[in-house]
Amino acid sequence: MRKNKFSLKQEYKKCFEYIYNSRKFILLSIAIFFLFFLVGFLIPIPEILYNEILKILQEILSETENLSQIELIFYIIFNNIKSSFFGVIFGFIFGILPFIIAIANGYILGFVSFLSVNSEGIFSLWKLFPHGIFELPAIFISLGLGLKFGTFIFQKDKSKMFKEYLFNSLRVFLLIVIPLLIIAGIIEGILISLF
Repeated sequence: MRKNKFSLKQEYKKCFEYIYNSRKFILLSIAIFFLFFLVGFLIPIPEILYNEILKILQEILSETENLSQIELIFYIIFNNIKSSFFGVIFGFIFGILPFIIAIANGYILGFVSFLSVNSEGIFSLWKLFPHGIFELPAIFISLGLGLKFGTFIFQKDKSKMFKEYLFNSLRVFLLIVIPLLIIAGIIEGILISLF
């Protein structure tokens, strides 16, 4: 019996099919993210939360301030891949973690955008655009697949759907999400070094 030959083209075709079939969950992750982006941007933040977010941002700045451009690129790529991976894998717990990640990322980006606009004006937001082209789609796909993964519990054959969702999510993560995050990390690392 002849074994099926591995075809990268076929693997990518399956990835795009799975992304298409998961589109409602991906759109949901986008909606959650942008809703909390607007909350972070438009609604005054309680002082205790303001101080906590600033503390997180200062920790990130202190971790990255002495890094070379290459080290910074690897730092960004690793952190984005880790966050996206957790968003996909831990989605099996009713989709709770991807939901929380979408809320937190949207809110923090909204808050940072608010600070940026306040200090440098509205045009400072263009700096987010170049790496956002690749990073945000990768994040939204990861979170959407994580949300979908959590629905295996509502399927008739839970064990089968768990494996199917897991395998398809990992395929998309390896072939689509990681390459997008590598491109985003390179762009972001270069831009941060320049400014």
